[in-house]
Amino acid sequence: MSTIESITLMLALVYSTSLLYWSGKKWGALVSGTLLVGATLASFFWPLLLILLVSVLVVTAVGQYRPAFATAEARPNTIREFSQHFFALSMLLVGVQYAINAGLLYAGETPWLMRPDVGDAFLPIAGGIELKAILTLGLWDQNHPAAVVMLCVVLLTGVLCKRAFCGWACPLGLAGEYLYKLRKRVIKAELLPPAWLDWPLRMLKYLLLIALFALVISMPSNSIPHYLSGNYHKVADLKMAAFFLMPSMVALICFGVIFALAAWRRQGFCRYICPYGALLGLVSFLSPFKIRRDSQHCLIETKGMKCDKCTRACPANISVHTQKDIRSDECQACMRCVSACPKKEALQLSTRNGINLSTRGLLIILLTVMFMVPLFAYVGGYWHSQTPDNIKMELIQKLDRIGH
Repeated sequence: MSTIESITLMLALVYSTSLLYWSGKKWGALVSGTLLVGATLASFFWPLLLILLVSVLVVTAVGQYRPAFATAEARPNTIREFSQHFFALSMLLVGVQYAINAGLLYAGETPWLMRPDVGDAFLPIAGGIELKAILTLGLWDQNHPAAVVMLCVVLLTGVLCKRAFCGWACPLGLAGEYLYKLRKRVIKAELLPPAWLDWPLRMLKYLLLIALFALVISMPSNSIPHYLSGNYHKVADLKMAAFFLMPSMVALICFGVIFALAAWRRQGFCRYICPYGALLGLVSFLSPFKIRRDSQHCLIETKGMKCDKCTRACPANISVHTQKDIRSDECQACMRCVSACPKKEALQLSTRNGINLSTRGLLIILLTVMFMVPLFAYVGGYWHSQTPDNIKMELIQKLDRIGH
């Protein structure tokens, strides 16, 4: 596991363990801490243990000087923005590390900087094919095992806490938010599309998801081993990197459309284009947690007021104040509506039987799933790519000639 991955992972898991402790779940903190230490020791990778100790010191220091952050008792919007920037900064550093590693390979030099395997999260098709190989053949891929691990991690977050990955972790969503704010400085109008156009546009991401799903399903199971051992799959990550770094004219036009959508409307990329968002939107229907409005406390029913602060706070323009349970596939569990509600008891992220999930609880679940599963995958040998560097150096020289 690379240095950036190790630091990010340990900081996130130590922080989530401390949140369990500060929320009064001391047994949960003990179990989480035991699993974390046990997995670290089982990895037989001493730098990981050192980073764990440093992470404990860092989180402890933050607790002394910024207790509101250490205990996640700051304003929910502040905690969410902190989480988004933490993930974005981590992926930015991963991207820099990956670029240096790939540049050394292209130069024919053995990389002195390890390739960050978490970058395989940007290979959803490979992850889908690997998942099919596991389910139908019992075959684990050795070239990009992190792809299927991260695919399963993202799906698990959807089952547990709706589209919280989109609202709390996705760096592309954060980038879209900044593009939207930049556009609003120049053109202040919302420029929302009419309802008759919005719905068809929302279906675009589902069409993209169907296309990706069809690619995975159409591959016969008996041909999967050949594909996974082939040259194309071995350098799938490098092919993806080349696509973004040296895009064709068609790709540039597509990027322009995506940027325009993100700037045009808030969460435009998430709402109209992102196939991951479509997948999580479907999976989120399985989540027991939903935004629920209690009419016995809501100012609309109790005071007869025309309050719609929750709806105005929702970046997906869901009409929260007119519904009892929010079942929309666009809900990202961002908790903005909960934060905006003047009556704390009126709006909660909760289960049908009344189990509430606070901002801190949501962050604990997200961090634990996003980082504990990869840690155990690493310890179990299902994380690091086994493709030798000399093979990559050979294949990268003829990258444009390698096909399926």
